[in-house]
Amino acid sequence: MNESIHKYFKVGTIQWMSYPVSEPLESLKKLCCDDYFDAIEIKGYGTEAENAKAKRLLEQSHLTVCYGSQPTLLGSGLNPNAIDEGERQRAEDALKRDLDRAEYFGGVGIAFLAGKWQEETKEQAFQQLLKTVWHLCDYAAPKGLMVELEAFDYDMDKASLMGPAPYVVKFAAEVRKTHDNFGILVDLSHFPTTYETSEFVITTLKPYITHLHFGNAVVKPACDAYGDKHPRLGYPNSANDVEELADFLRILKREGFFCPEHPLMLSAEVSPRPGEEEEIVLANTKRCLNRAWALV
Repeated sequence: MNESIHKYFKVGTIQWMSYPVSEPLESLKKLCCDDYFDAIEIKGYGTEAENAKAKRLLEQSHLTVCYGSQPTLLGSGLNPNAIDEGERQRAEDALKRDLDRAEYFGGVGIAFLAGKWQEETKEQAFQQLLKTVWHLCDYAAPKGLMVELEAFDYDMDKASLMGPAPYVVKFAAEVRKTHDNFGILVDLSHFPTTYETSEFVITTLKPYITHLHFGNAVVKPACDAYGDKHPRLGYPNSANDVEELADFLRILKREGFFCPEHPLMLSAEVSPRPGEEEEIVLANTKRCLNRAWALV
C-alpha cells in the first residue's frame, strides 16, 4: 500500500505485553511519546496516585485507549461462563469494575476472554457467558463503552470457550440481537492455535469484528514458546512472520476493513522472551508491520 496504514487503522500495542519488565508508568510515557502508535491497550497501574498519573499522561497523548480485562480474569482465575452462579457473578462484577476503569482512563471499552469449559457443560457455559455479556453491555451502554470478546484457543493453552470461529459467530449473533455495543476481537496470533486461517476467521466473523490484534505463536509441541506466549514475529519454529501478517492485511482489505472513516484498532500483541530486549522486540514488530503493509 502506498498510503499510510494510519489512514485505515489505529495502530496500537498492548502495554503490558510490550513492556512486561519495565516500570509501568515509565513504559506508558514512552508509548505516549511514540507517534508510531495511535492507540494503546492498558490495565490498571496500582495505587490511586499511579492511576491518576497514568490518566494525565493518556489525556495528553491523543491515544485511543482500550482497557484490557484479560489479565483481570486470568490473574484471578475468574470465569465469566462458570456454571456455578456465584463464580459467574464474581467474574461479572470484576469486569464491571474494569468498565469503570475504562471510563476513568478515557477508554473506548474493555476487551476480555471467555473462561475455561468442559465438554459435558459446554451449552450451559454458552448460556452463562451470554448472561454475563448481556449484563456487561447493559452496564457499558450509558457510559458509551464497547464490550469486546477476544477469541482464544480452545484446547492448547487458555482452553477458552470462545473458541473456534464458527462457535464464536453463533455467540456474537445472539448478543447482537439485543446489544449493538458488543464486538469480537480477532488476533492473528491465535489463528494457528485454533487450527484456522486468516481467511476463514475473518470471513466467518466479518459482521462482528470490531477490534484486531496481530502477533505470533508457536504451535509445534516441545518447542520454546509453545502455546499462547506471543513471541516476536519470525521467532524460531513459530507460525507467523511478515508474509502471514501481509496475508492477514490483504484479507482485511478484501473484506472491507480498510475504513478511513471508522478505523479499527490494530494492536501488536507481542512480548519478549526471556533474555530478549523489550525495545528491540517492539522495533521488530514495527518493522514487520511496515514491511507487511508495503506488500499489501
